[in-house]
Amino acid sequence: MHSVVFPTLLFIFCTQIFYAQDLTKDSLKIKIKDEKGVVVSAARFEKNIEQVNISMEVLRPELIANKGFSNLEQAVGQSPGVFTMDGQVSIRGGGGYAYGAGSRVLLVWNGVPMLSPDIGDVKWNAIPMEHASQIEIIKGASSVLFGSGALNGIIAMNEKDAPVDGTISIKVQSGIYGSPKRESMKWWGAPPTFELIDVYAAKRKNNHAITLGVNAFRDKGYREGDHELRARVHGTYAYFSKRVPQLKAGLSFHAQAQEEGVFILWRNDSMGYNAMPNTLSEQRAVRFSVDPYLLFVSKNKTKHALRTRYYLTTTGNGLVYVDASLGQLYYADYQATKKINGFQLAFGATSNISQVTSYIFGNHLSKNFSAYQQTDWSKGKFDLQAGFRLEYCQLNNATPETIFDWGLGILPVYPILRIGSHYEVAKATHLRASLGQGIRFPAVAERYISTSVGGLRIFQNPALLAERGWAAELGLKQILRIGDWKAMVDIAGFVNSYSNMTEFAFGVFKPDTMAFLQTTNPSAINYLYNWVGFQAQNAERARITGIEFSMSSSGKIGDLEVLSLLGYTYMNPVSLNSDPTYIATFSDPTNSMLKYRFKHLAKADIELNYKKYGIGFSGRYNSFMRNIDIAFEDGILGTEILVGMDHYRAIFNRGVPVFDIRLNYAFSQQLKFNFIVNNLTNAEYVSRPGAIQAPRNFMVQLQYAL
Repeated sequence: MHSVVFPTLLFIFCTQIFYAQDLTKDSLKIKIKDEKGVVVSAARFEKNIEQVNISMEVLRPELIANKGFSNLEQAVGQSPGVFTMDGQVSIRGGGGYAYGAGSRVLLVWNGVPMLSPDIGDVKWNAIPMEHASQIEIIKGASSVLFGSGALNGIIAMNEKDAPVDGTISIKVQSGIYGSPKRESMKWWGAPPTFELIDVYAAKRKNNHAITLGVNAFRDKGYREGDHELRARVHGTYAYFSKRVPQLKAGLSFHAQAQEEGVFILWRNDSMGYNAMPNTLSEQRAVRFSVDPYLLFVSKNKTKHALRTRYYLTTTGNGLVYVDASLGQLYYADYQATKKINGFQLAFGATSNISQVTSYIFGNHLSKNFSAYQQTDWSKGKFDLQAGFRLEYCQLNNATPETIFDWGLGILPVYPILRIGSHYEVAKATHLRASLGQGIRFPAVAERYISTSVGGLRIFQNPALLAERGWAAELGLKQILRIGDWKAMVDIAGFVNSYSNMTEFAFGVFKPDTMAFLQTTNPSAINYLYNWVGFQAQNAERARITGIEFSMSSSGKIGDLEVLSLLGYTYMNPVSLNSDPTYIATFSDPTNSMLKYRFKHLAKADIELNYKKYGIGFSGRYNSFMRNIDIAFEDGILGTEILVGMDHYRAIFNRGVPVFDIRLNYAFSQQLKFNFIVNNLTNAEYVSRPGAIQAPRNFMVQLQYAL
């Protein structure tokens, strides 16, 4: 952490010089509105959230700042209907546990998807969420506008625009982990600590706009060896043409270096914060992206947008930053939008090329091209939206994965459709309905990973197929007002259906070239134990039905500011696969509930501010995870992977509520102090088998904004 102090001070000094310059007003007409209730991700152009025809949650910037989140995964986990586990996000039960590979939820940063080229995951700690205008979470298949990866939903963010009068903000926070309830879990002497510093500056002068931010974080970890140290710099530059007043060009970038210890398997159920011997992994990694873009409005009022990205991710070992894998992504998207006689038309084409170099996954080249169109039509209180996308995907010059037989012949592209509608029943009552298809191509890691940790072996499956699915919902949004306080109450019923759903299944995965397996000679290559483990497989069909209630509010009632985000989701995630071999991998084969899911999920966050004082309260609850892989309870051929897991689940066999509390005091409009206690009751709970979450921890935070 000390290594970032001097660069941070230098950055602050430079920004003070930058802001000392004269300020002038601008005249460019292209800009993104910063109005509450306006979202852009649902249609790729601005729309009031009441008119969006699919379920969406918006996380406010003040929630992100005041809760003391250190990465985007923590922030997203605050949203109703969203559950996170070890870097993987599930919306309404759409995702399970996949050992970190692949994602059914797509992250979109500044209008461009951002999944890693090799693992297909989101690098949550590399996203500068502190400087986003807001976080928009779309629930349901959204592949028409954003393509593969949006099978279960979208998490979208746009960075805040640089203001004419300039701004600078500094956030510093420091925390300490308390002792767990069970003394046997405590492996440390001095309590582990964690610290974060974030500095951001932005300014617009004449026809130039610049933002720049630095972020550093250190966490010694409450689990043995599970530490993290990272430093990140990011920024944007925008040029507003004087000669062509409807032209804006620019780029954004981010670069991060990190060192971390990866905790995978616990020692046993009594020592859940201790690692199984020889299973800790030390890694260094780099994440880097640069995003040039061009926005232009032609004389016929057609809006043109060209967005591009180069994205680099590496996975190293404890000594070097590039070792196990290097992934590079080259992305370009062109979109044109135009209003014609009450219709809002959007056309676009996308190129997404990924190159992976890895001794774990092998070397691979994937090409994903697509074209899309969406039409929005409004008449009075009624809105209708329809769109389609044509996807082409090819890996390593093999047969395209998007072959589609439409009855009259074979197409090399796969069509995806979506339709939605909104009706304003009354002035503050909005009814919506939507039906959308989605597709997700497996990540390189899902197909080609081959590794082992402790007694856990994972085998490659190059024959893995793309996942397909659809999502339908019917929802009602009611707006309530009391003075300046506004609340949006939402209720929705939903159905998500998947085919070729990918799961890591337990079994015996002998190569076809091997004639037989034997159990007498452990040193032989065809020894049975060498070929028992997990492999990504298509688990045929699955269906998730449910109902969700949520409420968000902001504003003042008299002198009291009230901010809230509440939600409850009931889900029924079931497998439609009747294969007895597959069902035998369930920890409870009498129950068809999908593995690593549950039926009930509740979230609540309420903050009250009165003059200089404030208090916030958070709570979250999920019911018991009924089904996991039976191998985690019974072991593999007499060897336990997670020692004591069957005993642990027999004792901790119900959901656990978790509560946080925070207090704040504003010394002035510029300076604010927060005291935060996470896991107030020191509850013991897991996100996935063997991953016991943090004990009660305490944090102090200072926020300064100018």
